[in-house]
Amino acid sequence: MPEFIQINGEKVARGENKHIFLPIAKLPTHTSIDLPVRIIRSNQTGPVLLLTGGLHGDEINGIEIVRRMLARDLLTPERGSIIAIPLMNVYGFIQNVRGVPDGKDINRSFPGSKTGSLAKLVAYTIMQQIVPKIDYGIDFHTGGASRFNFPQIRCVFDIPKNMELASAFAPPVILHSGLIDSSFRKAAHRKKKHVLVYETGESLRFDEEGIQEGINGTLRLMKHLGMRSTAPQAGETEIYEKSAWVRANFAGLYRPKINIGDKIKKNQLLGSITDPFGDEVFKVKSRHEGRVIGINHCPVVHKGDAILHIATNKR
Repeated sequence: MPEFIQINGEKVARGENKHIFLPIAKLPTHTSIDLPVRIIRSNQTGPVLLLTGGLHGDEINGIEIVRRMLARDLLTPERGSIIAIPLMNVYGFIQNVRGVPDGKDINRSFPGSKTGSLAKLVAYTIMQQIVPKIDYGIDFHTGGASRFNFPQIRCVFDIPKNMELASAFAPPVILHSGLIDSSFRKAAHRKKKHVLVYETGESLRFDEEGIQEGINGTLRLMKHLGMRSTAPQAGETEIYEKSAWVRANFAGLYRPKINIGDKIKKNQLLGSITDPFGDEVFKVKSRHEGRVIGINHCPVVHKGDAILHIATNKR
């Protein structure tokens, strides 16, 4: 562990707890938008763990997980250092949207560019100022567009360190998820940093169970890394190698017959789609055996819309 962690020219020594603000750009009103970063360091050597939320501005569960841990003083490490960024996309948060004002997705803009779009500028700042300082990270996310996610860690099973960290976090579900081009996780991987993605709930809504799972899992991971001596006991974790979306074959009003987290069998009735006039009913059945890890809460569906996400191929 280095004697100092330097971000934006400011040095944070061992044993210090400091706020640093990274300048990004200005609004059209010339109001400055800065990225708030909290660095909490132990006097004892250890790993540097990054905790990030709000990369998508409308995904507030991750913001709340990091915020609560800071507010409850759960992130003061006995060894090593924490870099906490509860809200990475200030622009999207202000407008209650996923991306930035030009509509671009920061999490598809990595490693970014100093002279590119606003999304690429935010990504560039994170890659230049934050990622070189860390060893590991958890990027907290939430389902979007009315889709509710069951608490889960997504990682690459073929990378042993990924599986080690995911198992230490011990969420209800661990799902294999390949590295997506231009994503934060893939950009960090190219820098030899191990970043997990934690998903829970839906956009613009608090998921209390998933928030608590995220807090407990982070504490368990910190204990595994030697950063703290105690952590909540883990529950059962199921590991799935694949997942599949159930899509609407008909447009209309969807009514589910199952709940998030349910275990399902092949050919099980999942719900029905009706027309708005009471004339037609279409049954939706599962093509897979597995567990429901995502559900679309919007009852109005078009043909081809994703309505359920099912984890399959359980280990």
